[in-house]
Amino acid sequence: MQKIKSLMARQGLKSPQESIADLSPVEDFRIPSKEEMREMREQPIDPQAEQEIINSIQEVYYSNDSFDMVQHELEKLPPELNLQELEEYRDKLKRQQAAVSKKVADLILEKQPSYVKELERVTSLQTNLQLAAVICTNARRQLSISKEDFTEASLGLLANQRRRHLLTGLLKSLRTIKTLQRTDVRLSEMLEEEDYPGAIQLCLECQKAASTFKHYSCISELNSKLQDTLEQIEEQLDVALSKTCKHFDVSHYTRVQLAYTLLEKTQTAMDQLHMHFTQAIHNTVFQVVLGYVELCAGNADTKFQKMQYKDLCTHITQDSYVPCLSDLCKALWEVMLSYHRTMQWHEEDDKEEAPPTTDEAGAADTEEAVVDHSYVKKKLEHGLTRIWQEVQLKVKAYLLGTDMSNFKYDDFIVVLDVISRLMQVGEEFCGSKSELLQESIKRQSVNYFKNYHRTRLEELRMFLENETWELCPVKSNFNIAQLHEFKFMGQSRSPSVSPSRQVLSSQDQVLSSQDQEVLSLFQHFSQEGNPFERHIDNKDEETEDVLASNGYESDELEKCVYQDYDSDSDVPDELKQDYVDEQTGDVPLKSASRETLRSRKKSDYSLNKGSNAPILTNTTLNVIRLVGKYIQMMNILKPIAFDVIHCVSQLFDYYLYAVYTFFGRNDMYESSGPGLISSRLRTTLNRIQESLIQMESLGEGSSSVHGGPGEDRKEKVPSPHLSQLVVLTASETLYGLAQRVVATESLVFLAEQFEFLQSHLDTMMPTAKKPFLQQFYSQTVSTASELRKPIYWVVAAKALDYEQMLLLMAGVKWDIREIMSQHNVYVDVLLKEFEEFNKRLGDVSRHVRVPLPVSNVLWEHCIRLANRTLVEGYGNVKKCSNEGRALMQLDFQQFLMKLEKLTDMRPIPDKDFVETYIKAYYLTENDMEQFIKNHREYSMKQLANLVNVCLGSHINKKARQKLLAAIDDIDRPKR
Repeated sequence: MQKIKSLMARQGLKSPQESIADLSPVEDFRIPSKEEMREMREQPIDPQAEQEIINSIQEVYYSNDSFDMVQHELEKLPPELNLQELEEYRDKLKRQQAAVSKKVADLILEKQPSYVKELERVTSLQTNLQLAAVICTNARRQLSISKEDFTEASLGLLANQRRRHLLTGLLKSLRTIKTLQRTDVRLSEMLEEEDYPGAIQLCLECQKAASTFKHYSCISELNSKLQDTLEQIEEQLDVALSKTCKHFDVSHYTRVQLAYTLLEKTQTAMDQLHMHFTQAIHNTVFQVVLGYVELCAGNADTKFQKMQYKDLCTHITQDSYVPCLSDLCKALWEVMLSYHRTMQWHEEDDKEEAPPTTDEAGAADTEEAVVDHSYVKKKLEHGLTRIWQEVQLKVKAYLLGTDMSNFKYDDFIVVLDVISRLMQVGEEFCGSKSELLQESIKRQSVNYFKNYHRTRLEELRMFLENETWELCPVKSNFNIAQLHEFKFMGQSRSPSVSPSRQVLSSQDQVLSSQDQEVLSLFQHFSQEGNPFERHIDNKDEETEDVLASNGYESDELEKCVYQDYDSDSDVPDELKQDYVDEQTGDVPLKSASRETLRSRKKSDYSLNKGSNAPILTNTTLNVIRLVGKYIQMMNILKPIAFDVIHCVSQLFDYYLYAVYTFFGRNDMYESSGPGLISSRLRTTLNRIQESLIQMESLGEGSSSVHGGPGEDRKEKVPSPHLSQLVVLTASETLYGLAQRVVATESLVFLAEQFEFLQSHLDTMMPTAKKPFLQQFYSQTVSTASELRKPIYWVVAAKALDYEQMLLLMAGVKWDIREIMSQHNVYVDVLLKEFEEFNKRLGDVSRHVRVPLPVSNVLWEHCIRLANRTLVEGYGNVKKCSNEGRALMQLDFQQFLMKLEKLTDMRPIPDKDFVETYIKAYYLTENDMEQFIKNHREYSMKQLANLVNVCLGSHINKKARQKLLAAIDDIDRPKR
């Protein structure tokens, strides 16, 4: 209690009694007695009045505790004191004091219970504090005793613990040293297991540990030994890295890269890797070629091993060339595949890298890793071109080391196919166009192809000269796609894909069709297989001879018909016309109706009871197969596509020229049939003769002198000669009509096959050279059917005896005076000739199918010649009356009526030619002059006969001379 009071005293607090006592420092200020207090409480005081009294107290009384109110009141006294005023002022102060005292007393009484309660709490707190002081005193006394008793024991324990810690560290160091002494054994085991990352990690840890214990004398020797071991590991790691160049293994390469990462030599590893790939390419190709050279040499001569690779390639024999090339490409494929998979590994590794860390050390490591990855990526991308360049150089040296001009065609095709596949690999490998390979294979191909084409042209000449133009029996559904030379067209119409690319398994084709995308070679053969393994097998599969099965692979193909004779496509446009004027070449306005054409087609079936198989010979088949081989070569080697197509055109040119030379060139009849050879055909024949045919007009001794440059003569072929076995002079066979049909229609069939191949050839032809191909088709291939006219004209000119008909017509008397009802005998003779011609045509058609266009051309020629003979006969008349002119019309109408029963041709060719001439006998002088100007198709003799015979009796000599002069003017330009 005393402490609380002292605390209150320090804080300036006072008890209520002291507070009341201190209310007034005035000595005579009397504290109201209890009775007074009671009275005051009993006196009814208005609270408001009491509050007004308190409020009337001056503010200065409330200023602070140090305020001296007595001094204040004394200072307020006036100089002259007035007792009454003083008493009044005193009473006022008393009332204020009484009001304040009452207010204070009320407040004290109001707070009395709280004060008592708080006082009790203070008393209780005092008791508790006294108890706590006793407990603390006892605790301090006990701690003092414990401190004195345990200090010595604690220091002893600490000393022992420190000694134990030192000994434990020493034991750990000794064990580490012992482990370091045995590390070399474990490192050897890990290297044998090819655990390079573990070995390097262990070696680095041992080096770090050795640097920690370098104060031990036994450690210094171990540290140098570990450094030697680390260098040995790097050497073995380099050997392991070189192994990935031929056979890439993901787990093996992963360990190697991790090891280089631990060594912080990732960039060095990339440099070493590219060096190993270059060395692997050199070693691989050298070993492959060396193996074949030694195998072919057949002895144990070691001189080949000391040769340079380029020199070694010149010792490859022709028989071993293709297998060696195939093995060479297989080995190079393994190296490029390993490089490709190496790049894939690094791309996947970049994707799996952890995100960058935020701390400074992690950020530095990440930045270093990014630099390494960027270097590796650039190095690998640059290495693609470098590796492919090395491959090209090795293959180029191999290609140019042997002269392939005398290779077999199939072997050379395999070479082209392998190189084409290799160039495809290069394009997928690094996007290269393989300029080195293209240049070298183009050089070899041009050399080979010139020699090959020259030999084939000579063979074609030999075939043509020994060809008897007999029908080669094939089925009606034969087409060139059934020849194995054209199988590539059935497999893929796209010429941009080489045949080797087309030889994917059926499963691969199904897969590509489902995914709508073709897998690249690196995707397709990434795990197993090799893109260069299929060529020899494919060659063995394509040994079927089309002649053994007549050009068919299956009887199911008979369900289709090769030619549809119900269409107009097989009828040349010339034959759909009424006729083509032989002098002018103009096409008349009239043309045959569709019904007439259909009726004509029936004659083809009536003449031929056999099948509608294509008409071709063994030579035609050989030319087609040769074209297929050329196109195969062109498909594989696009840079010489123009040269190949040019040679293909020469095959067709030579065949066309031979057919024309054998059957169409007859000076006697050719001169009498103007308009038979169109200007386009004549231009084509002249071009072929100038560019391809080696003329034999000069003697053997002088031919080499005047034949032009030797190279130009090499490209030319002597003109072929018809086989002596082919007889074209027998009238019974219609002057070799069967052979003419086979020759001409085989040429037409060959032209149709060229038309079929046009789109394929067009896609292969370089853009700058496409006009050549278009010109070849428009001016050469399309003229094949035009050869029918000159060839069959020879038959038509000999089939009927036109001279006999002229003699019979010359014996007819035309200056009669009465109308005749009976036609002349020459008409019956002429019709008899036509009947005999029809019979012999039917005999020929039983041996060789005579197509409808051929029979139409023959009938057209014969009728045209007969009609022109009639006009010639009428032009020889010396005297003629009106009744004689009527007889001419009667004879011609009889001829037409009987002729229409023998042929389905409508209208009859040159019908108007005869009728117009006969009607000209009725013309007057003025009309005759106009007739002469408009009808230049008639000869000068025929027109002069009209003037002399018809108008001779009606006009004077001057008028006759005028008309004859007009005829002469017309004929003068023809001279």
